[in-house]
Amino acid sequence: MTNATHDRSLRSWVTSANGHPDFPIQNLPLGVFTPPGGGAARAGVAIGDMVLDLSAAPVAEDVREAAVGGTLNALFALGAGTRRELRARLSSLLAEGSGERGALESHLYPAVDCTLHLPARVGDYTDFYVGIHHATNVGKVFRPDNPLLPNYKYVPIGYHGRASSLRVSGTPVRRPKGQLKGPGDEAPRFAPCERLDYELEMGIWIGPGSALGDSIPVAEAEAHVAGYGLLNDWSARDIQAWEYQPLGPFLAKNFGSTLSPWVVTPEALEPFRIPQPPRPEGDPAPLPYLLDPQDQARGAFDIALEVLILTPGMAKAGMTPHRLALSNTRHMYWTVAQMVAHHASNGCDLNPGDLLGSGTISAPGEGGFGSLLEASKGGKEPVQLPSGETRRFLEDGDEIILRAQASREGFAPIGFGDCRSTILPAN
Repeated sequence: MTNATHDRSLRSWVTSANGHPDFPIQNLPLGVFTPPGGGAARAGVAIGDMVLDLSAAPVAEDVREAAVGGTLNALFALGAGTRRELRARLSSLLAEGSGERGALESHLYPAVDCTLHLPARVGDYTDFYVGIHHATNVGKVFRPDNPLLPNYKYVPIGYHGRASSLRVSGTPVRRPKGQLKGPGDEAPRFAPCERLDYELEMGIWIGPGSALGDSIPVAEAEAHVAGYGLLNDWSARDIQAWEYQPLGPFLAKNFGSTLSPWVVTPEALEPFRIPQPPRPEGDPAPLPYLLDPQDQARGAFDIALEVLILTPGMAKAGMTPHRLALSNTRHMYWTVAQMVAHHASNGCDLNPGDLLGSGTISAPGEGGFGSLLEASKGGKEPVQLPSGETRRFLEDGDEIILRAQASREGFAPIGFGDCRSTILPAN
């Protein structure tokens, strides 16, 4: 499924793109930005350290029209065929030797001088729970005798989150308040969260949607995915422990979620597809509406996921961010297509710009935990930092940074850009 746009030897006349860890010419992710001089937000493409104004580029007219609305919703709605044509056109325009360099240079802006926005207007946000190692580890904290409930291996578990509190990378997150009740407390109290946590997730952007009452066959689900990003779905673990039964997450999750600004397209990720890892012996096969041979053969991804922390103490000492975890998307128990198909299986309509979260993706074993809840064993074992500090949960001023990179021999590695945010004190 790869083509000339994935050629490792391909180079760009935008020199910062050549060897760029995230945005070489083989990536070309989509986003929304405001140029340095201000003006209306419009769609752009990341190329090295620069952003190309898509609304002014010599591309198809429907793409230029979709690029001026301040969101990617209209572009997402155009579907995979338009994206593939756009990718091929951009690759040709930005490649070394392009005869149209002169027409593009005035529409390139240094990314550091641009304001980046949420890629789309999110109508609905659904958070799944497909990281089986995270689900098991968290289950051990809350239900030591029964960590993984029996429905997990039959149903792609999810819940409907709050779209209004989604924010782009770089936006601080305010420590929430809520009802807290410790094991020895007779009654709850209302106070700032004491067990604030991050969650390492992938975000899945929906492209062409579905009508109310219609389902999406799993074999066709990939056509409804517009792209991927990083998602930090912040969690107030103490609020969550008290409120989550019987209806699940509520105030512990809806106070804020952070998204990376760039949407890496399915086309850019083609070289990094892998078979869905086989289920452990004894696990049930997915029900027929969730099972497609092609999806099982190439519906998973090999993308390294990383969590880093920079505390105020580390910053004051001039230290660099410290890695807390290294995981991989191959640890997802369900594929993206299975999530999309299940979401629409009851006739729920999906719309361009809807967002799905994968749920926390942890790797097995130490060093791969996608949350502090896991890394600190529920707060019992503090995590040691190189500054001499420790963390059971996040403190005010801590900055969490998510990163991801897809790599494979014979192809140029591509990344997602940072997804970062700093914790502010409660009001």
